[in-house]
Amino acid sequence: MDFEPWMLLVFPLFFGMGWLAARIDIKELLTESNTLPRSYFQGLNYLLNEQQDQAIEAFIEVVKVDPQTVELHFALGSLFRRRGEVDRAIRMHLNLVERADLDEVKKQQAIFELAQDYLKAGILDRAEDAFLSLYGTPYEKEALEFLLEIYQKEKDWLKAIDIAQKFTTLTGESRGNLAAFFFCELATAELSHKQIDAAVVHLEQALGVNPKSVRANIMLGDIELAAGRSLQAIEIWKQIEHQDAQYLPLVAERILQACRQNGNEGTGINLLQTYLQKYPSLDLMNVLFGVIVQRDGAEAAYQLVRNELKRNPTLLGLDKLLEAQLLETVGERRADIELVKDLIYKRTRGLAMYRCGHCGFKARQFYWHCPACHKWESYSPKRSEENGLTI
Repeated sequence: MDFEPWMLLVFPLFFGMGWLAARIDIKELLTESNTLPRSYFQGLNYLLNEQQDQAIEAFIEVVKVDPQTVELHFALGSLFRRRGEVDRAIRMHLNLVERADLDEVKKQQAIFELAQDYLKAGILDRAEDAFLSLYGTPYEKEALEFLLEIYQKEKDWLKAIDIAQKFTTLTGESRGNLAAFFFCELATAELSHKQIDAAVVHLEQALGVNPKSVRANIMLGDIELAAGRSLQAIEIWKQIEHQDAQYLPLVAERILQACRQNGNEGTGINLLQTYLQKYPSLDLMNVLFGVIVQRDGAEAAYQLVRNELKRNPTLLGLDKLLEAQLLETVGERRADIELVKDLIYKRTRGLAMYRCGHCGFKARQFYWHCPACHKWESYSPKRSEENGLTI
């Protein structure tokens, strides 16, 4: 672009406007600072010196002197909740909720913060009422998430299902996997009272909201087997391969039991061997090892483990191979193998655990619901070593 002489007049104008704006901002800043209580600046000074307790007390003085400091109320209330001083947080936020001069947007924010205080304090009924009052507000999505947490704590599965469905309607984000677990919990309760038909209805509802609900199919198969319908049970469990094949080891023993019930254990063994070839698994191998030792002898079991160890080398597999060798070894050599096996076993105890993918909690049994962090389906059905996790 070519230089034009008139541009010389524009530059001073721009600089002058900038200087004027800066003077106005500084004037406003000085005016505002003069209206702030001295305690406010003391609090800032304490914060800069990392003296949090003194800073909090100073800011509380500000709130007492100037009740109009709404944002400071919110900040202090949230800080109290994070520090575990829930009573003080409740008082701070309740004071805001009860203020008649607070606009609707701020009041909704205060109710949302107060509901979280009640939840943190374990006052679930008040937390529930507060979150329910936020329907139709900008906080509705977060309120639904917290309500889902409350109803799970209370084991009110019907309300939890309702909230999961409302969340999906509101956001478009599916919560079908969670709802399926809630239906399974309802089915479990029905089974404990021998209400088989009602349990089946809930399990079918679980599959309706989440066709990949492995837990629902496992439970439906259990019901069929308990009723003596072993063939139907096996067919239901076979569907797990198409839902999520890594869960097949959870039904390996069940499949063998069903096949024995109809007098055809060999069919179950062949089916599990097919699964093992397609989906390597220590648990599948262990189930097959036990049944083949009884049916075909130690040598056949040894060959099974040896072939699987070549294809999928693991320390847990080596431990099972040594166990197979011990079945046919005598004399001094047996003592040597026992020594090696003992060393391997000590090393692999942690590798044989199931582990929560969310919080890392380890357990020897598989959980659908982590007992530590309470996440659903956070456990892999594979042992730690198979997932590449260390002890």
